[in-house]
Amino acid sequence: NIPLCLCVIMAASSSTGSATEPPGLETQWREIDNLNQQQLRAGDSWYLLDKRWYDQWKEYVHAGDQNSSSYPGKIDNTELYEDLDSYHLKERLSENEDFVLVPAEAWHKLLSWYDMMDNQPPLERKVVDLPSTVKVEVYPVEIYLCLSSNMESTVSIRQHFNVSETAESRLWMRSTDTSSERLRNLNMTILDSCLSSGMVKYTHLPFTPLNSGHLLCYDSYRGPPGVCGLTNLGNTCFMNSALQCLSNTPPLTEYFLRNSYLEELNFTNPLGMKGEIAEAYADVIKQMWSGRHYSVVPRVFKTKVGHFASQFLGYQQHDSQELLSFLLDGLHEDLNRVKKKEYIELRDADGRPDQEVAEEAWRNHLRRNDSVIVDTFHGLFKSTLVCPECNKVSVTFDPFCYLSVPLPVSKERVMEVFYVSLDPTAKPTQYRLIVPKAGRVIDLCTSLSQATGVPPNQMAVADVFNHRFYRIYQADESLSCILDRDDIFVYQLSSGCVDQDGEEVVMAIYMRERSHYRDYGSGSNNYGTSLFGHPLLMSVPRAQCTREDLYQLLLKRLAAGVEPSGKEEEDEDEDEEEEEEAASCAQANKRLPGRLRNTEKQKKALFTIQAVNSNGTTERGMGEVDAQPYIAIDWDPDMKKKYYNENEAEKYIKHQSMDVPHQQITVQLQECIELFTTVETLEEENPWYCPTCKKHQLATKKLDLWSLPEVLIIHLKRFSYTKYSREKLDTIVEFPLR
Repeated sequence: NIPLCLCVIMAASSSTGSATEPPGLETQWREIDNLNQQQLRAGDSWYLLDKRWYDQWKEYVHAGDQNSSSYPGKIDNTELYEDLDSYHLKERLSENEDFVLVPAEAWHKLLSWYDMMDNQPPLERKVVDLPSTVKVEVYPVEIYLCLSSNMESTVSIRQHFNVSETAESRLWMRSTDTSSERLRNLNMTILDSCLSSGMVKYTHLPFTPLNSGHLLCYDSYRGPPGVCGLTNLGNTCFMNSALQCLSNTPPLTEYFLRNSYLEELNFTNPLGMKGEIAEAYADVIKQMWSGRHYSVVPRVFKTKVGHFASQFLGYQQHDSQELLSFLLDGLHEDLNRVKKKEYIELRDADGRPDQEVAEEAWRNHLRRNDSVIVDTFHGLFKSTLVCPECNKVSVTFDPFCYLSVPLPVSKERVMEVFYVSLDPTAKPTQYRLIVPKAGRVIDLCTSLSQATGVPPNQMAVADVFNHRFYRIYQADESLSCILDRDDIFVYQLSSGCVDQDGEEVVMAIYMRERSHYRDYGSGSNNYGTSLFGHPLLMSVPRAQCTREDLYQLLLKRLAAGVEPSGKEEEDEDEDEEEEEEAASCAQANKRLPGRLRNTEKQKKALFTIQAVNSNGTTERGMGEVDAQPYIAIDWDPDMKKKYYNENEAEKYIKHQSMDVPHQQITVQLQECIELFTTVETLEEENPWYCPTCKKHQLATKKLDLWSLPEVLIIHLKRFSYTKYSREKLDTIVEFPLR
């Protein structure tokens, strides 16, 4: 472990301050995009990048403007870490939703151009060769080795334990805190053995496993058949829940316990798995219903599933319905009584009675598909299509194995925002608002207006990320482009009092701290800057856009963070360093637009004001103040420490709306089924070819449940998709037990 830790520390420290001058924006995009096209090769390194940072970088390079507000800053993977002490990767992160993967060469280019947040280690992962595929192993298996007599020591194995090469040795996998399982096949790969992140205990005779007493207890366990747990092999709760549901389906379980499956195993079906899935499933069911086990470890079954469906390899979480669908299909094909499937030509209904057409469709289905799965779980849909032009009605009957019903989607959405008042002594307040799901930013302001009494047209909405404005929204923009995880700030801009000309400028204000360094080429002291705190949006009368007026306005605006004693002061004993600082400020003053320049001798102030670009870096040669300028409040570290209370300035309070739990919507299962059977119009991407009109039509379609199976599987479609995001629906669905 020690060399590995050293490598991580070196990589983290070497990334800081190593950014080089990047090429042009178009060149950046072309180079990274070309590198991202390369194929995965076993052994190669790929790196995880925070999706939000990567999207901001893409927006920045596509804007084609070095001064764009979407400048991403240093690479920041903070949202991917469990905590900032161990920098351990969060569980259950999703590719292209939480992170993106880039090859090593692309990573090193981005790192050299943008640098990385201090002390963050790069998230390097290897490409591994799996059955039928290669993939980046985002969550490698973490195995700790210890001698069974010393659970605290996790160093190495035989030679480190000073165990003779001739001594009989054994490996045990700790499944839970109270049970272990012996790893008998030492030639098996880690993948095939389904080792999960945990601990392997190494024993040599005459030692016995630490939990041998528990193991003997389990071997002699007698309990109700079927009342049996399934050990989690990592994030395999999705698999275990599906297995428990099927285990408690009497017709299917009795079929396997009676060994009826042995006579019906289909080893020649090209669509099946040579009977291996059926045999592995039968083994699990027999163990669970033997009454001899408190819990069962479905390791062999997990291995078989991963062998035939590579998406279930590894230990990431997956969709339980997807696993159930694969398993039922696999069991059906492994147990299909039809050994040779015949071709069947479908006939049109031609006005025949539904009953006749349905019976014909079911007979045709059984001629190709006949198994215990069909007997237990298959039913018939009735599908009715009506042409909008000639009113041609087409009725078909289609078999189904499970019913995927939609959930009524709420037309409202709950959003949490931070409201920043004009009152400089008032702390930001967090509100929970209910807004129209298909609404616009102005609707968010209207909802907040009802709680604050401030008119919506005096508010500005912005997404704050990494101490800068990631995006400032227009009133007519759709709320769907704002994600739930975004930090949304709503600023009160003005009280409606404007100057006699009626002109106001909305200013974006960043907080920066200076860090001095010496330019040995010129011999002068210069300084770099780093952003901190929350940025501000202020509406300022154009006549007050001079440096002196702005300084006073900002001083009042920062009242919540500036100590009472913090006021302009003269220091008659300015030392050499302060003189150099004043000279530096004078130089910065010359680079400001004319309206922001100082016309009097610069006093010793709490902070200085700089005109900056939208990403918070000082830009030379800027023109006059535009419709929404960006400025920075630059603090000297000593002045900031003495007069600015950062902790106080960043405090916020929670509005009572945050204490009221959001009322969860409850629907009946019957409502979901009725929604499933509602008449709908086909989408343009999926038209129906009308045999009468001889062209594709956007027909109306209605699904009905014609015949139900003995056991009906109902799948709730809990995800709603938009152009910008995938939303999980937390609607409670009540279903009858009888």
